[in-house]
Amino acid sequence: MLHSILSCVGQSFSLHHQPYKEQLSLTHRNLPFRKPIQGILRACQLHLMDSGNLTRVSEFLLLGLSEDPELQLILFRLFLCMYLITVLGNLLIILAVSSDSHLHIPMYFFLTILSLVDICFTSTTIPKMLVNIQTQSKVITYAGCITQMYFFLLFATLDNFLLTVMAYDCFVAICHPLHYTVIMNPRLCGLLVLVSFIMSTLNCLLQCLMMLRLSFCPHSGIPHFFCELNQMIQLACSDTFLNNVVIYFVTVLLGGGPLAGILYSYSKIVSSIRAIPSAQGKYKAFSTCASHLSVVSLFYGTLLGVYFSSVGTHSSQSSATASVMYTVVTPMLNPFIYSLRNRDIKGALKRFFGWWVNNR
Repeated sequence: MLHSILSCVGQSFSLHHQPYKEQLSLTHRNLPFRKPIQGILRACQLHLMDSGNLTRVSEFLLLGLSEDPELQLILFRLFLCMYLITVLGNLLIILAVSSDSHLHIPMYFFLTILSLVDICFTSTTIPKMLVNIQTQSKVITYAGCITQMYFFLLFATLDNFLLTVMAYDCFVAICHPLHYTVIMNPRLCGLLVLVSFIMSTLNCLLQCLMMLRLSFCPHSGIPHFFCELNQMIQLACSDTFLNNVVIYFVTVLLGGGPLAGILYSYSKIVSSIRAIPSAQGKYKAFSTCASHLSVVSLFYGTLLGVYFSSVGTHSSQSSATASVMYTVVTPMLNPFIYSLRNRDIKGALKRFFGWWVNNR
C-alpha cells in the first residue's frame, strides 16, 4: 500500500493536470483501503492546485490605518492637509533657491534636489491612500503594488544618500573653508547626485525583482496604507529566506554606510568647531549645518522609532501608524526646518513673495 501511495503522489506531482479519478482507476481500483488512499491523493492534488493558483494573484487589499468608518473622513482631511503642506512647502524651497542667484551654491543645490525628492516620496503613497478613502475601495493591482514599492524605495534610498551628500558638503564647508569652491565644484556635485540616483535605482530594482519571485495567496490584505516591503514579504506563501537575507544585507550596506558617513562628518565638524577660539565664530560655523543636523535627526530618529515600535509590539497596525512619521511628517517638516533656521532661505522667500506681490 505504501508503494501505491508513493507512486500516486509522484504521478500527481508530474501529471497533476490529469483527472484524479483516472489515475486512481489505473492503479488502485481494487485496493481494500481505497478510501483513505483516495483522501490522501485528493489532498495532495488540492495542494498542487492551490500552489498553481498562488502566482495568479492580480490584486491586493490595502487595509489602511483604520477600518473604522467614522475615522475615514478625519483621516482623509488630515492626510490631504499634510500632503498639500508638504508639496507647497517643498515647492517654495525650490522656487526660492531657483529665483535667488545668491543661493546658487552646492549647499542649496542639494537642498532643492532633496525638496524635489521629498515631494515625489510623499506622492508615491498619500494620493493612493486618499483615493482609496474617497472611493471606499481598498484594492490595488499587483502591478500597481510593485510599481508603488519601486518608487517608494527609490525616493527613500535617494533621500538617505542626499542627506549623506549634504553632510559631506557641511564637512567641507566647515573643515576646509578655503578649498570649498575647489572641492565642491559643479562637476562633483552633479556626480554625487548621479551616483546617489544610480545606487538607489539598483537597490529598488533588486528588491522588486526579488519580490517578483514570491507567490501570494489570492485576496491578500496588506495591513498598511501602502505596499511596504516587509509587509509584502510577510504575506508571501512561498519561501522568503533569500528575500530576508537580501533586505538585511542591503540595510546594512545602504543604511549603515551612509549613517556612518554622516556620523564621521559630524565628528570632524564638532572637532573643527571646538577649535574655533571665538564664540561668534563657533555660532556661525554651527548655524551652517544646524538645519541639516535637525533634518538628519528627524529622518533617522523616526526610522529607528518605527523599527523599535514594530519589534516591541509585533503589531502591523502599530507599525503602519508609526511609519506615518517618516513617510509624511518628516517631508512635511523639512521646509519649515530649513526656512525657520536659515536666514538665507528666509530672505529668499521674502524677496520671492515681494516680487510675486509686485507683479500681480
